[in-house]
Amino acid sequence: MTTAQNMPGYVWSTVDDAPVREIFPGIRLRPLWQGERGASAQVVEMDPGSCWEGVDVHEPGPEEVFVVSGVFNDGYRDYPAGSFIHAPAGSSHIPQTAAGCTLFVFYPEG
Repeated sequence: MTTAQNMPGYVWSTVDDAPVREIFPGIRLRPLWQGERGASAQVVEMDPGSCWEGVDVHEPGPEEVFVVSGVFNDGYRDYPAGSFIHAPAGSSHIPQTAAGCTLFVFYPEG
């Protein structure tokens, strides 16, 4: 992450420069930004046929997802590229994909 010159408070990063961490087989996380009080933005890459291990519970706050490419499934339905999903605090799902997908994920409250 880089702070933009002459732009107080601005921070920018690129997916290519973000460190990669495999969180489950075929699912990689690339952190883009970490704010105060736990807020964060990241890109999640899911290979075809990958599935989250266990249930993803949204605590303490909500999760917001934009499907950049591919088709994401939350355990209930498919969301094609261009879809936006708001999962309120306390909700849960099992992220998975048959086709593979790239997601932009934002946690406004950590």
